[in-house]
Amino acid sequence: MNAPLSPQNLKQRALYEDVAELLRDKIFNHQLVAGAWIDELKIAAEYGISRTPLREALKVLATEGLVTMKVRRGAYVTEVNEKDLRDVFHLMAVLEADAAGTVAQTATDQQLQELDALHQQLEKAAKDRKDHLRFFKLNEAFHVKLLAVANNKWAGQIVADLRKVMKLNRAQSLLKAGRIEESLAEHAAVMAALKSRNAFAAQAAMRAHIDSGLEAAG
Repeated sequence: MNAPLSPQNLKQRALYEDVAELLRDKIFNHQLVAGAWIDELKIAAEYGISRTPLREALKVLATEGLVTMKVRRGAYVTEVNEKDLRDVFHLMAVLEADAAGTVAQTATDQQLQELDALHQQLEKAAKDRKDHLRFFKLNEAFHVKLLAVANNKWAGQIVADLRKVMKLNRAQSLLKAGRIEESLAEHAAVMAALKSRNAFAAQAAMRAHIDSGLEAAG
């Protein structure tokens, strides 16, 4: 059982935000699986909190698409169907391809070097077949960095929420035979286009990368 949360243990933010983060981790780690009912009494007791911050946390997760609130039935971990997944990947492809094109045209040399450094770390992680989690985290870090360099906070915010929904289904996609190698090659194509300052090629490479991700997640 986890130690009770208290204001002394919290960072400078509201209690419900910390509870939301704890629940988010449980969902992404599949301790709370898709379709599972969230037992508020049990979780409140586990964290040593009242149900008020827990319910506020569930509202946050509901706005992110991770939790579905059902009238008189409570909260459930969202189940992502095939159409949901296609819609999420479609929007990600549009926004991230646009970001890649922007970065190819506007990034400083230093920013491209930082992106390239992340890509090189991806290459190292890919060689260690036991370290899938590190590859996944670096892959996400590359995309987050790309969006940050593109400097459109609205696109970054939308993609961040889309990625949370994607993670409901993403856990096993990189474990499919050959997917890590494919993903790495796709990243290399994006990086090459960025370095050459070719916006059109960067957009096409990023769209192809996201589309391949959808095939692997299906």
